[in-house]
Amino acid sequence: MTKRRTAFYLMTLPALLLFFAFHTYPALQGIFYAFTNWDGFSDGYEFVGLKNFINVFKDSNVLESYIFTFKYAIAATILINVISLVIALGLNSKIKAKNFFRAVYFLPNVLGVLIIGYIFNYLFSNAFPVWGEKLGSEFFSTNLLGNADWAWAGIVIVGVWQSIAYNTILYLAGLQTIPNDLYEASSLDGASKWKEFWKITFPMLASFFTINMVLAMKGGLMVFDQIIALTGGGPGTSTRSIALLIYQGGFTGGEFAYQSANAVIYFIVIVAISLFQIKVLQRRELDQL
Repeated sequence: MTKRRTAFYLMTLPALLLFFAFHTYPALQGIFYAFTNWDGFSDGYEFVGLKNFINVFKDSNVLESYIFTFKYAIAATILINVISLVIALGLNSKIKAKNFFRAVYFLPNVLGVLIIGYIFNYLFSNAFPVWGEKLGSEFFSTNLLGNADWAWAGIVIVGVWQSIAYNTILYLAGLQTIPNDLYEASSLDGASKWKEFWKITFPMLASFFTINMVLAMKGGLMVFDQIIALTGGGPGTSTRSIALLIYQGGFTGGEFAYQSANAVIYFIVIVAISLFQIKVLQRRELDQL
């Protein structure tokens, strides 16, 4: 028994070493450099204490990026969960070619984010304006991504379109766990479909709703690839997320230490939001019992 346990530990050791080398160690390095003035290129650096962290809170560019990121994350989280739940309910009903439609809806999740981004960039720049002109709509006849006030909406559309696939699968898995006896009993009592949803379906999906909300919010807060492919942070800086700001400033702007401090703060923000979501949503799960 001891030999078997030792073998199990030895089998996991390579994975742990790789995880430490490519994940934990770089993260610890980033935290270390956050307390220095290293630009990412020079040989030397000096310790500056909490100076970088203090300057992050004074930086208007950081504040602007936070506002955009939270606006995107909130809008995307709501739309992803509403749309994916509606689709899951439709796919769970008695429709023909159910498996075919499940595969179609999951397809966006298989495609690369950058590929999808470049395709939609072409659509927003060329196809949609032509359709808008034919429909006589002045708003849709222009490139949405070129409008500083509405470019964020284009990124939301792309992000939601790709993300609903994974969330739909999770909701479908949750719907499979609900006993049909509950629906049969409610049908005998004369309950409407809407009442069935609020009194049976939605409460029984509480744990899956928690998972989807947390994952969707985390994904929204870490938005990066879609912005790179669609707008590059523009027009101007209107669609520059925190992740993009950290990347641009840290790797091309000579602000490695400063953006490392920004990344540490943002990591704490994401963890705090995720824990708050879990606490609130799990309390709701208990209330449903």
